[in-house]
Amino acid sequence: MVEPAATPGTPGVVMPIGGAEDKLGRMTILRDVVRIGGGSSARIVVLSTASSLGDEITHAYLQLFSSLGVTDVVGIRPESREQAGDPALVAAVDRATVVFMTGGNQTKLATVVVGTPLGDAIRAAHARGALVAGTSAGASICSEHMVSFGTGGSTPKFRVGQVSQGLGLLTGVIVDQHFTQRNRFGRLLALVAANPAQLGIGIDEDTAAQITANGLLEVRGKGVVTIVDGAEVITTAYTATGTQPLMMSDLKLHTLPRGAVFDLTARRLISAPGLDTSEPAGVATLADLPEQTRPRTRRIAAEGAHETTAELRRRPAGS
Repeated sequence: MVEPAATPGTPGVVMPIGGAEDKLGRMTILRDVVRIGGGSSARIVVLSTASSLGDEITHAYLQLFSSLGVTDVVGIRPESREQAGDPALVAAVDRATVVFMTGGNQTKLATVVVGTPLGDAIRAAHARGALVAGTSAGASICSEHMVSFGTGGSTPKFRVGQVSQGLGLLTGVIVDQHFTQRNRFGRLLALVAANPAQLGIGIDEDTAAQITANGLLEVRGKGVVTIVDGAEVITTAYTATGTQPLMMSDLKLHTLPRGAVFDLTARRLISAPGLDTSEPAGVATLADLPEQTRPRTRRIAAEGAHETTAELRRRPAGS
């Protein structure tokens, strides 16, 4: 497991969550939030501005984190940019080891928080080493280029999605959530086509991408994280009109299950469960084998063939 650096002054982990994280069973992702944030000594601020459920969702997360042994949990819910300048809210974030942003409407969350004293406090908390986690809408806002809205579907089309400014905790990526469950593959492809320098990161429900300061992403939870690399893409994104399907070629696609580690800076897989990353051994040939093993090796080579050589010889010509 990739652990966050403990050096004071090192930026903390950013944990975008694809939404619908388990709240009744093992609560793997929420336990990770507590563990990285300091265990029972964690100081957690729950920011619920994005949610339409109001105080109900705030209290739910307070109870969940309390059930995991955290005694210092507070909820904040500014509803305007003026309220996001409240010194009391800023002070709560200033002392937090974890800022947890709930799901809901990411455009509302960005409109209220980005560029305000509260938004600056969240960025400062991350810079000093605090964990910043967000689920659903709270995941999208972690990136600099935030998915603000769009439609589902597997085909990339012109204007199928739009980006706006997020908190900028993650640079060089576009984060989308509820990815497989709401079929947002086409939307992420289209956004990468228009922003090919950005890696597209699609996160499934009950799945998290734990991202360290040096750009290592580890997948946690039940689903997969899909990464779309358009660095060498060939596309018609700049000539398309209306809702025309986009031509895209030379993309790199990565689907990463739990435990996989990906380097966002180098844009390459580091490790994955069940994957042998050691140097491959030389390829053996029949000439390399002892004489007595050759017949057996030939039988192994023929294993699964539809017909033996003898059967082929008995077949009528032309059949």
